[in-house]
Amino acid sequence: MSSTHGNDSSFLGGRIPPEIESMSKNLKDVDQELFRKLLKAVVSALEGKDCRDVLKSVAESSPIPQERLSHIIAGMYRVLSEAIRIPTSSFKQETFKEDLRALRVPEEFISDFCSVVFGNRRAALEVASSQKDPHLPAVEDLKWRVDVAISTSSLARALQPSVLMQMKLSDGSLHRFEVPVSKFQELRYNVALILKEMNDLEKRSVLQIQD
Repeated sequence: MSSTHGNDSSFLGGRIPPEIESMSKNLKDVDQELFRKLLKAVVSALEGKDCRDVLKSVAESSPIPQERLSHIIAGMYRVLSEAIRIPTSSFKQETFKEDLRALRVPEEFISDFCSVVFGNRRAALEVASSQKDPHLPAVEDLKWRVDVAISTSSLARALQPSVLMQMKLSDGSLHRFEVPVSKFQELRYNVALILKEMNDLEKRSVLQIQD
């Protein structure tokens, strides 16, 4: 099987984040019990819970230096954050395992990562992730009409039509503005151009999902 996250590119894209590279190097001599404690704390953090006390307790009882633990935790957080963003419909578990093997993550830890990314906690992690993502208010309603200025101090604009527009956003705010017909046509052209470019990108084989 192959997908957009197959042999040509991992779930991380073309460049491996430094946090994950550092995590891989610092996982040496870490036993599975410690790894699972750290993983559980990182998952709680991704869900929006305060896990500082748990991590402090783990660090105090661990023979691994705190600096190394910090690199491991940062890498875990980045791995899960990136993996959760990819829909499971286009991201297979075996592909994820292959990517982690390529990063030299020990096999026993790969299974634990998979249990989080493809397990029962995924739904809660997706919800928490979507709430953290920055976003702008969406357009809920758009009204418009064409108007002609009959009386104006500028002869150049006399009897020139314009488009009056009113947008209602999801945060309840209203925005009214006037657009000259020439600018409206320019806007219409640019929107059509962007839609065409998006359609062209979707047709490229590198972005197509194959089972």
